[in-house]
Amino acid sequence: MYKAPVEEIAFTLKHVAGMGEALSNGLFGDLGEDLVDAILSEAGRFATEEVAPLAEIGDRQGARLVDGEVRLPDGWRELYRNWIAGGWNGLTAPEAFGGQALPDMLNVAALEMWNSGSMAFALAPTLTMGAIEAVSAHGSAALKDKYLAKMVSGEWTGTMNLTEPHAGSDLGVLKARAERRDDGSYRIFGQKIFITWGEHDAADNIIHLVLARLPDAPAGTRGISLFLVPKFLVNDDGSLGPRNDLFCHSLEHKLGIHGSPTCTMIYGDGRFGGEKGAIGWLIGEENKGLACMFTMMNNARLAVGMQGVAISEAATQKALAYARERTQGRAPDSTGAGMSPIVEHPDVARMLLTMKALTQGSRTISYACAHALDMSRRAGDNRHWQERAALLTPIAKSFSTDAGVEVASLGIQVHGGMGFIEETGAARYLRDARIAPIYEGTNGIQAIDLVTRKLPLSGGDQVTGFIAELKAIAEAVGRSNLDGFGETAARLAVAIADLDAATAWLLKALADGRAAEALAGASPYQRLFGLVLTGCYLAKGALAESGDGKGESRIALCRFAAENLLAETAALRDRVVNGAASLAAARILLA
Repeated sequence: MYKAPVEEIAFTLKHVAGMGEALSNGLFGDLGEDLVDAILSEAGRFATEEVAPLAEIGDRQGARLVDGEVRLPDGWRELYRNWIAGGWNGLTAPEAFGGQALPDMLNVAALEMWNSGSMAFALAPTLTMGAIEAVSAHGSAALKDKYLAKMVSGEWTGTMNLTEPHAGSDLGVLKARAERRDDGSYRIFGQKIFITWGEHDAADNIIHLVLARLPDAPAGTRGISLFLVPKFLVNDDGSLGPRNDLFCHSLEHKLGIHGSPTCTMIYGDGRFGGEKGAIGWLIGEENKGLACMFTMMNNARLAVGMQGVAISEAATQKALAYARERTQGRAPDSTGAGMSPIVEHPDVARMLLTMKALTQGSRTISYACAHALDMSRRAGDNRHWQERAALLTPIAKSFSTDAGVEVASLGIQVHGGMGFIEETGAARYLRDARIAPIYEGTNGIQAIDLVTRKLPLSGGDQVTGFIAELKAIAEAVGRSNLDGFGETAARLAVAIADLDAATAWLLKALADGRAAEALAGASPYQRLFGLVLTGCYLAKGALAESGDGKGESRIALCRFAAENLLAETAALRDRVVNGAASLAAARILLA
């Protein structure tokens, strides 16, 4: 059974990601370490004792469509009610609407724990939080006053409606349409697919944020508008009115996250009588909806990165517990009689330590991204921190979710044949994890974003400055003279040099107009960056704890990562710099 690693999360927040310094500098107002620890402790308790026990039920039963209504798995409706009673939905939401306006760092730490408990359940608040941010940033005062308080409390949930059957990542070809009405409202018509928690029985209302096109809109993404479309219309006094003209047509039968209802939504077919067209209200300006939606999507990309971290943590806990109990053969250095626990066999130990390193690396990257977001809103140099958050977001999303799949797969391998049996629970983590590299922008799209949009920020100065910070960490390891680090400093220096060279090559290729060559190496570069950050952030944590005369276990994990995982960076650098020609030549095989 999953147990939230509250102490590890708190250490990473404070001593690696930057929360400790921010607290000391008063950037979070009255927030202090005691309150941070109390929030994390209670979030961990809730995730461990209330969310995790219902994960298997959710996976086994799944969400069900009954007479046109979606029913959640047994116990989930009550679980959600307990969730909102605890005030968890509004951690970072504006105080004016009942939120607590706490740092993003605390919210993503809590999201990790919810997702480790049950990724399928945690998707509901994840989407609602994103919708809150979009309405807060771009909605009119009237929309905020009518909808935000109930969304912040969690009484009403939120969704994001982008994808259509013919339009996945290419939103410029979407067909959902909107028609203006004289009263300032709009009528929405069309079909949306893959709508997470698009219909369910846990909340009193569901607030859909829907992308649609006006009749006179420009072609492509420049002609997309964003609309707020509630399941139930809301009266002026805040009470619920009649059902809006929208419904869930079907539920997808998915590889994983079975408890999360993934809906096909139909808008405007007159199912409930009256005039056809779902009634909605514009968010932001006409034809500028994509910019509004990206506020929500950027929030969601970091949240999805946390899903990767969460699955990695839960899968590692399960595999380690099994490896300590399962006996098989005799380990080569065993001193006991009889069979050894498989954790003592070198290959199993290697797999488990790889799982631990990737989990902690992903955690630190994602928390560092949240820290940059917090600093962009609270620190003086907003441009620097905005760019740092922008640079880290695609890495946090992609590296962490790829790690989630890799770690969950290794967890099955540690279990051996029992891992292939559903009753052990190891397979569920892999099934749940596999969606995370796909939704909220596939990891390939994240790589395109990283290379073409984020590396050139400030003429490349942001990324080169970041690499200089990483070099300083490697140098600090070398100066520490701690025997436990082994070859860590040298391995970090080589890996950072690989990152530096690959970055310079990509920036030059982009400047020369060789975009196709740059993009051929975008995904390998993204992993290269994530591995280097993993090594450096593990070292930063080890150095922080070694200053107290402790840190032996952190140093050991850091050394393992440096001497076992970072050798891959040389191959990744070579793929970035030299892989384009062979890729172009081999594409004849795909014709």
